[in-house]
Amino acid sequence: MNVFGLISSALRHPDDETLAWRGELAREAAALPPSPAADALRAFLRWWAAEPAEALRRRYVETFDFSRRTSLDLTYATHGDRRQRGLALLALRRRYSAAGLELEGGELPDHLPVVLEFAACAPGPGGELLAELRPVIELLRLGLQEAGSPYAGLLDALCLTLPELADDERAEVARLAREGPPVESVGLEPFAPPEVMPDPVRPARASCAATAERSPA
Repeated sequence: MNVFGLISSALRHPDDETLAWRGELAREAAALPPSPAADALRAFLRWWAAEPAEALRRRYVETFDFSRRTSLDLTYATHGDRRQRGLALLALRRRYSAAGLELEGGELPDHLPVVLEFAACAPGPGGELLAELRPVIELLRLGLQEAGSPYAGLLDALCLTLPELADDERAEVARLAREGPPVESVGLEPFAPPEVMPDPVRPARASCAATAERSPA
């Protein structure tokens, strides 16, 4: 498993299945080639692997479910729940399909663990998408740092794999931090077309089967 796949797994909700893999993920991270990103990831995983399950679940919900600033649904930061977000989600789903990946489960295509799994399975188009989302990822990292969350270390690891922010991107991060997500409502109708909305039963993931031969081990 590569860095993106490991970060994706560690960013998922810590249900029983995820927690059962904590030791294996730590071993996978230990085998990564030396790099600042790998060092930051290993430091986070040492805390993550040792944290009691209930405490980890409580911290995860408090961190990612109760704060707009630290939402893992990346287009929410730029579009809120306006109809423009539905178009952005549809474009993401089409990018996954064009790369031969199928999105399955109960998360939207902008959910960061899903985006990271896409990058793990299809490094070319997935890396391009992460670079495009760099300002929003930086905003999330800053929000986690301000909250004093251990998950900030995981975002540090991710950002160390991405290009440095350009001046216009830094200005965009500052604007998003200042203004917050748009609050315009779309009323009672869903903000996204039905083909974008996920299956509410299973957690979402990008299926790598179509790209297994060209994905890193």
